[in-house]
Amino acid sequence: MSSTGKQSGATKAPAEPNKWLIAYNSISSSFWSIVLFNTVFLGSLEGQPILFNKTNLILTVIQCFAVVEIFNSALGIVKSPIVTTTAQVFSRLLLVLGIMQLLPNSPANYHWCYITLTLSWSITEIIRYSYYASNLSNPNGVPYFLTWLRYSTFWVLYPTGVSSEIAMIYLSLDEAKNSIGSWYYYFLIATIATYAPGFYTLYTYMIKQRKKVLGKISTNSNEKKSQ
Repeated sequence: MSSTGKQSGATKAPAEPNKWLIAYNSISSSFWSIVLFNTVFLGSLEGQPILFNKTNLILTVIQCFAVVEIFNSALGIVKSPIVTTTAQVFSRLLLVLGIMQLLPNSPANYHWCYITLTLSWSITEIIRYSYYASNLSNPNGVPYFLTWLRYSTFWVLYPTGVSSEIAMIYLSLDEAKNSIGSWYYYFLIATIATYAPGFYTLYTYMIKQRKKVLGKISTNSNEKKSQ
């Protein structure tokens, strides 16, 4: 599922963790830009199955890099709850490790849902990591356009991302049963069942955050105009 982790602001966190977070978020945004470029370029020119064959490994490596966020949360470098962060990271790892790598012959890997998955993930993460990096490094605050993207694009990207993840798992059920065993088949079915409550929680949280953050910016802007 899509991440909604909260990272501490530049004025509150110690200097060294801030430097680390700025570097981590900037590098992560750059990595996901590679995923987006590969998806758009190869997807439009070559399509499937070439897209999956040429991009699944780098996508897996980049997504595995997000394990760092669990350690950031556990060490208190960011404010994200450790349980929520771990659940979000591992839900992604299930897709890249438990489907793409463990079940390379799954029809899901060569389906259109792989394309919508990588597009949804990459655009979301480019915006999210860029927002965090800017929040930590820019003393004047995050540019409005980036804040608007962070708290508006989820309207589309969360549903497309979650539906793509579910489609990837669903299309892999038969392959899971045949290649791994019935236990993995039922494990994936149980995983699908967790998406409804998880999506509702994340989606409603982002709706509230959007109203809070953008509403505050609008109020501050109106106050400045009236002065």
